[in-house]
Formats: sequence, structure tokens, C-alpha cells
Amino acid sequence: MVLQQMTKQELEEFILSMKEHRGRATELISVYIPSGYDVNAVQRQLEAEKSTAKNIKSTSTRKNVSDSLDKIVRILKDYKTTPKKGMVIFAGDVSPVEGQPDIQSWEIEPPEDVRVRLYRCDKEFVLEPLKGMTEASEIYALLVMDRKEATIGRLVGKRIETLQKMTSGVPSKVRAGGQSSQRFHRITEGLTKEFYKRIAEEMKSLFYDEPKLSGILIGGPIPTKNEFVEGEYLPTKLQQKVIGVKDQGDTSESGLQELVKLSTDTLANQEIIYEKKILERFFNSLGKDPKMTPYKYEDVEKALRYGAVDVLIISKEFDKEKGNTLKTIAEQMGTNTEIVSGETDEGKQFLNIGGIGAIQRFGI
Repeated sequence: MVLQQMTKQELEEFILSMKEHRGRATELISVYIPSGYDVNAVQRQLEAEKSTAKNIKSTSTRKNVSDSLDKIVRILKDYKTTPKKGMVIFAGDVSPVEGQPDIQSWEIEPPEDVRVRLYRCDKEFVLEPLKGMTEASEIYALLVMDRKEATIGRLVGKRIETLQKMTSGVPSKVRAGGQSSQRFHRITEGLTKEFYKRIAEEMKSLFYDEPKLSGILIGGPIPTKNEFVEGEYLPTKLQQKVIGVKDQGDTSESGLQELVKLSTDTLANQEIIYEKKILERFFNSLGKDPKMTPYKYEDVEKALRYGAVDVLIISKEFDKEKGNTLKTIAEQMGTNTEIVSGETDEGKQFLNIGGIGAIQRFGI
């Protein structure tokens, strides 16, 4: 089977199809390989698992597991290195008829980097890491810091990832008098500023060219985080993305979780504001030129097929099958799709008129 490079929409549909498969025993195999991981090492592990499989008591389960492992090993032999974003392989008996095995395999490169190294043999395929990739179309940068250390991470959907930990080397305060005290203060201030610059450089390296970056959240004690933000150490492009600065003491990995909890209102407002802007544009267009703003299924589909749609808008409550059909056409035509909730007044109003709509770039 040829490696499938999947878009987010294709991945959503793939996950739904893979959920349908259930093993009669723990015989469905899932393998996740991060980018850059040694393919030969994975092959060796799976060869070792084949030896372990010989101990399975059930003859049919033993054969199904062995055949599935063989299939995955043969797939991996076609690769000298893992694909750019890593790869995920599934294999197992998916036959609906017991005693008539049908060993199938799937190999995919997901739309986001594979960050977990995993091998599991279970009654169902492991899909949770892939589900996480479908949750968000936006990313928030996270920074918790004081003068001693900093932890940088990111929020992707509901998933918090730690990306970098840093320490300053700034010495602890000591009792000193006269000139030695002043000299100590100058040294620590110099080291602190250098640390701030290092943090800013790391933030730039990680997020400057990130197209999904929707905002930056910064946490830490007073006055450290304020010195960093007000000192404009970040490049202007990132400085403008700072949407929240929170008081907190924990600057470790767990501090990232605390920062997200403290920023719940800020994050919710960002999503709501963005959704409101999309729907305000739709209703303004509908009021000014209804012919350029279809909202009935047949009219929206027609406009999409003509390539006339600038943006397709679909409510989360809209019929999934019809929604997927429209999204597929939009993707084929290079049309941007926005998914909105029914949580705002605008979202409820949009759902009341059908739950789908389009803003055309030209008439048909």
C-alpha cells in the first residue's frame, strides 16, 4: 500500500472509518513512528514482537498477529528514513467472518508531526494521537518564566506540549554591602537581560514562522514577566500576538498547565471574537447582496463547483455527511472552509437559517 499524505479533513474521515474495526482478541496493531526515528530500530522491535507472539495460546490470534507484524515489517523495508512528519501504520484482521481472516494494513503521514513513539496490539486501533491533530486549526504559544528558569510550550487544541526548558545561571541573592552589593546587582541585572534575550530568540525560532499561531500567553511572578513584555524583547510580530499576561509562580512544565487554566476566559474570547467576525461578514454580505451569499444546500454546492466561493461556512450542528461533501468540493477548488459553533448569538442565527452558507467572490 502506498503512503497516504493526509489533510486534516481526510484524517477526520480516516479516523471515523478506523473506529469501525474491532478485533476478536488483542490482534489489531498500531505503530506510531516520529519523524527522524530509526526505521531499522522499529523493524528490530517488531521482529522481536513476532517471537513474543508465538506464545499466544489461540492459534487464530497467534497467526493473525504474526501475519500483521509481517505486513508492517514489509512496509517498513521500503523506507530508509521516516517521512517528514513521521508515519502511522495499522494492520490487523478486519474480516467480518470468523475463521476467514482478512489482514489489511494502512500507512499514513498525518497533517501534523507525529510526536509519540508507540507500538500496541489491542482489540481496537489506537487513534487518540491522531484525534488530537484534528482538534485545532490554531496554536497558542505558552511561556512561563522568572529570572531563574523558563519553560516554553504550545497549546494545540486541548493538548499542551512542552517544547523547551531554559535556565539563566543568575546567582541567588546574597548579603553584601557597599560596592560589592552594587557590583553584584549590576552583574545579576546583566545576566537577567541576557536571559530575556535568549528566551526571545527561542520564541522567535519556535513561533515566528508558525502560520497557525493565534496568540501568545505569558505567565510568571511580578515583576519578571512584566519586565520581559514591557522591555519589548520579542520581535514586533510576536509582541503583537501577546494576548494574556498572568501572575503565577510555577515556571516548570506544570506551570504551562496552570497558565492555560488562568487564561481560559482569554482563550474563549479569542475563539468567540473570531467566529463573530466570520458570521458578521456573512450576514453583512447577505444583507447587501443575497445573490452572492447562498445558504441553501443546492445553491452552496453549485457555487462551490463553479469555483465562485471565497469562503464556505458550516455549523458544527449541520448534517455531517452533507457537510463533508461540501468540504471535499471546497478543498478541490481551493476554497477556505470555516466551521462555526452555535454558542454565539450569530452562531444560533446562522443555524436557524440552515447551518451552511457561502460568500462568493464572483457571480454565477
